[in-house]
Amino acid sequence: MKKFSVKTIVATGIGAALFFVLGRFVAIPSGIPNTNISIQYGLLAFIAAVFGPIAGLLAGLIGHFFIDFSYGWGVWWSWVITSAFFGCFVGAGASKLKIEDGEFAVKDIIYFNVVQVIGHLLSWAVIAPILDIVMYQEPANKVFVQGLVSAGVNILATAIVGTLLCIAYAKAKPKQGSLKEEA
Repeated sequence: MKKFSVKTIVATGIGAALFFVLGRFVAIPSGIPNTNISIQYGLLAFIAAVFGPIAGLLAGLIGHFFIDFSYGWGVWWSWVITSAFFGCFVGAGASKLKIEDGEFAVKDIIYFNVVQVIGHLLSWAVIAPILDIVMYQEPANKVFVQGLVSAGVNILATAIVGTLLCIAYAKAKPKQGSLKEEA
């Protein structure tokens, strides 16, 4: 598990800010009411995979809170909590990856995407609809359709955006032992 360090705090702040900007200004309507194609989940999965579950949880929680708050309709806590859960889940599930060491091979890409698919399905097809029903007395048929659509589009967006961010970040990192000391 990654430690809660200055690096984690900075990653959380940057992750939450970028999550907010992408979620607020790059939201693509899905055709289902109050449900968008959200590329910010690719960024959140990347932040969580690199910096751990605490950074993922807080970036999702803070970023989603400010998205809802900025729209003026009030904070939809069920989905804020679910974004936090997704960030934490990916951070914990992807902890075995060594992206920080410059490693992100095909097997890592597959593993990252298995983790994010499971995380999105749990988050949007199970947790968010249940919280909507319990917290807001929303109709089950409505929230489960929203949840399934959200899971599907978020899986696709994360598979593209999250994977590309992880590949780019790993390639930008020097490989372990690649730097030689000059005599």
